[in-house]
Amino acid sequence: MMKPPHHPILTLLSPAILSLCLLFPGGRALADEVVFYRCTDAAGALTLQNMPCPKGQQQQKKVMQSVTTVPMGVASTPAATASAVSPPDTPAAAPAVPGDAATTPTSGIISAEPAPAPIADKDRLPPPVLFQCTTHDKDSYITESDEPQSRCVTLQTVGLDGNPQTGAGEACEMMRDTCARVADGALCEAWKKRIGETEVAWRFARPENAAKNQVEFERVKKIVAQSQCGASP
Repeated sequence: MMKPPHHPILTLLSPAILSLCLLFPGGRALADEVVFYRCTDAAGALTLQNMPCPKGQQQQKKVMQSVTTVPMGVASTPAATASAVSPPDTPAAAPAVPGDAATTPTSGIISAEPAPAPIADKDRLPPPVLFQCTTHDKDSYITESDEPQSRCVTLQTVGLDGNPQTGAGEACEMMRDTCARVADGALCEAWKKRIGETEVAWRFARPENAAKNQVEFERVKKIVAQSQCGASP
């Protein structure tokens, strides 16, 4: 199904398309909800868009909330500039005990490694910074990169007489997204919403992208769990 031209990026299923909100000038974000619709037609073709699905198609609705941002260039606090969350130390393997072979299951199946010890709240680091970017047509998304993306925006062509109906060929203009750093106090909220973005991107992905998107989902979930965002309430 073709998407309306004013939202070209919503036809590609990736974390960037799951936008959360629009930005005010100066870096403040609107508190509006952003709604997406996952549409599946009779042939099984999948489309993600920002308007209800046409009649006769299966529809799934997803609602995202906005987060607070600050203007680019504002210095963050030392705690907020932590570039990454240190993973917990891997527990040392226990030395082999004579006679262990007798306790090994006869099936030959080796049990899974025990889960790492939980991190004490006092040892947790702040989560890495995030950026909220807005496209030329006011779609917005959260990213870990402070480098705005560039995209080729289609231009209307006209004929020699100025009539757009007789225009031939295609043309586009390269435009860069605008980005603002998410405020320190809103980082945990933004990271938890990023978990939702990456989970939707994984579960709604095409088969060839599912494994890659699942790895990204697990990575984001681990960052939240091991940072101050995963501390006990």
